[in-house]
Amino acid sequence: VRRSERLYVKATFTGYKRRHHKQHENTSLLRIEGVENTTDAKWYLGKRCAFVFKAKNKTAVAGRKEAKPNHLRVIWGKVTRPHGNSGALRAKFRRNLPSK
Repeated sequence: VRRSERLYVKATFTGYKRRHHKQHENTSLLRIEGVENTTDAKWYLGKRCAFVFKAKNKTAVAGRKEAKPNHLRVIWGKVTRPHGNSGALRAKFRRNLPSK
């Protein structure tokens, strides 16, 4: 019997792409666990990413009758390119991520 393998890796939202005086909220910066340089980061280019969070109100998933209402929400995005030499990645999401 094979054990099921995890098909995702956790990442941390570190902020937005920015300059000295201006930040661009349409591009988010991510730090993925285990990625330490640009060669590791290139494997993730084009992969989908999800920002999962809990909201105040419960809602059911649209188009699914058996799904119960819950607090979870997801914003989907895609990894676009590496950011710097330390393994950080840039990603664009369908809606801009909320600031933390």
